[in-house]
Amino acid sequence: MKSNNFWEVKTLDQLNRDEWESLCDGCARCCLLKLQEDETDLVYYTNLHCEYLDLDKCHCQEYQDRSTLVPDCVTLTAKNLENLSWMPSTCAYRLLYEKKPLPSWHPLISGSQETVHDAGISIRSFSVCESNVEENNREMHIIEDFS
Repeated sequence: MKSNNFWEVKTLDQLNRDEWESLCDGCARCCLLKLQEDETDLVYYTNLHCEYLDLDKCHCQEYQDRSTLVPDCVTLTAKNLENLSWMPSTCAYRLLYEKKPLPSWHPLISGSQETVHDAGISIRSFSVCESNVEENNREMHIIEDFS
């Protein structure tokens, strides 16, 4: 039986802009500040989010200009996903790159933008804006076993 779900029949590089954007589940995990150890290159997530994130909506308030405003903000493409091992394991882009199915709470499956929050996947309930924390205190905001 043939699927009508574009994400099941197209490769990531075949998606149009609207299809690509609709893969984002609205968890905002990618908007969390990550710290990287110089010696080991290990990446640690913090509970600190970018100052441009609207935490209630889990959406960037400056989406079109984000890469200019925050030079470290990565614009995802089908070509750079292989180099982004820090992407959350729940991320639809990563899941599809790894040839895995979307979870039941994903808005494309559930039909609701709220299921990502109901499932406890989004950062809405625990994140703090990075501008509220002094830079030398960011290590205190590392969260364990989060990806």
